[in-house]
Amino acid sequence: MRNNRNSRKKKERHVEGEEVIRVPLPRQGQVFGVIEQALGAGWMDVRCSDGKMRRCRIPGKLRRRMWMHVGDVVIVQPWPVQSDERGDIVYRYTRTQVDWLLRRGKITRDFLSGGEALL
Repeated sequence: MRNNRNSRKKKERHVEGEEVIRVPLPRQGQVFGVIEQALGAGWMDVRCSDGKMRRCRIPGKLRRRMWMHVGDVVIVQPWPVQSDERGDIVYRYTRTQVDWLLRRGKITRDFLSGGEALL
C-alpha cells in the first residue's frame, strides 16, 4: 500500500507541456537588484532596477543559508529611512530562475550587464 501512495503523489506532480516553476517576484516596495561589489561583514553594493545604487546588508538568516556573489540577481527591500541609499537583500535568484525572469520579460539583459535600469 505504501508504494501505491508514493506513486500516486508522483503522478499528481507531473505536468506535461506546462512550465511549473515558482519564482518569487518583488512585492510592493521591493525592487530587483544586481550585486556590484562585496564589501565584507554582510554588506554589498547593489545596483537596483529603479536606477539607484544601494548599500545593502544580508540579514543573518539569509547569510547563514546561502552565499552571495558579484553578479547575482537579488530582491532588495529599501529601508524606511535612507531608502535611496540603504536596503536589505531579501532573496537571491538561482541561474534557472534568472533565465525564467528573462524569458518572461521581468528583467532585461541590459539590466544584468550594467546598462540601463528597468522601467
